[in-house]
Amino acid sequence: MFSRLRKLPNTHSFFLFGPRGVGKSSLLKARFHERNCLWLNLLESSIEERFARNPGDLYPIVKALSSNISHVVIDEIQKVPKLLDEVHRLIEEKTDKVFVLTGSSARKLKHGGANLLAGRAFVYHLFTLSCFELKEQFDLDHALQWGTLPKIFSLTSNEEKGAFLRAYTDIYLKEEIWNEQVVRKLPPFRRFLEVASQCNGKIINYANIARDVGVDDKTIKEYFCILEDTMIGFFLEPFHNSFRKRLVEKPKFYFFDTGVVRSLARRLSIPLIAQTTAYGDAFEHFILLEFVRLASYFQPDYRFSFIRTAGDVEVDLVVERPGKKLLCIEIKSSELIRVEDISPFIKLTKDIENCEAVVLSKDRFMKQFDHVLCYPWKQGIEEFFPESNDSINASE
Repeated sequence: MFSRLRKLPNTHSFFLFGPRGVGKSSLLKARFHERNCLWLNLLESSIEERFARNPGDLYPIVKALSSNISHVVIDEIQKVPKLLDEVHRLIEEKTDKVFVLTGSSARKLKHGGANLLAGRAFVYHLFTLSCFELKEQFDLDHALQWGTLPKIFSLTSNEEKGAFLRAYTDIYLKEEIWNEQVVRKLPPFRRFLEVASQCNGKIINYANIARDVGVDDKTIKEYFCILEDTMIGFFLEPFHNSFRKRLVEKPKFYFFDTGVVRSLARRLSIPLIAQTTAYGDAFEHFILLEFVRLASYFQPDYRFSFIRTAGDVEVDLVVERPGKKLLCIEIKSSELIRVEDISPFIKLTKDIENCEAVVLSKDRFMKQFDHVLCYPWKQGIEEFFPESNDSINASE
């Protein structure tokens, strides 16, 4: 069991969203004593069927709970969204129970008009494991190759890890997409997943992807929305503030885990080798995921984007931090950073007002070129999220 950075309230109801397998149930079982909880797992077909037929049955069940039951945990609430009406009613009646609602998909909740409790429950997200949660078990090359889903770290061989990731993506297709009747035809969506995973971290060209998959642009846009709603990935939008050199307007899309995207792209059997484009792309993906995870846990008001100019000069990650300078980040997998490697980045960030420009890389030494500070990647992340180490140490 890993110590998680996500902190949860004890006396206020909340949603906990996150992809399948990131450890939502494990975190809740570690956080709340099962003997003090009513636990309803809607992945159990009998439980789902019961409450799908009669969601109102939740009300008398909760009302009859003894005083020593303090929490009602409903796992995968999107399976029966109507239960949220009963939760709402119970909260309004000032019941002494705290409701904990987990979900691996927001699609039914967002598009089905589900009752999201209008602020009566906080909203949190859980992600795959951060390097700060893994601590001494963390290995960068392993994380790039296999990702950081918790289950991966209980497997000993590469064959087992590959089999797990392939099964994981198959379960996603069956349980989150096909069983929920999100798409009418599974084969084109399966083909889309492979093509989209090969475009991970690149500017989305809907027309090209549509041509490769054999569907229209509108369908491709809907497919990407499905990935976002089921928490399999997220968009990184272009920087929206006024900037005279910014011409790119289309977003990028990133999958939520480096191992999962390699599985979807059918690349698990291909080793990642340092100083290759594939390795550099995976390293950039991993660093971006660390920022997304840690910001959600500690700085939820941060906003992320990217910049690419007409001449293909890019700021890999732009972080808008309320009350602080704009943070512009260049991500390099190189073990030796030289000024000529980042000269376009230096020039570009000089034109951005009130900007803090940094490079994160595998170079062991901190350096400064002009106004740009270059950090060893983990040191740089700690600089911008000092809470990451403090929280883990405090929980031990």
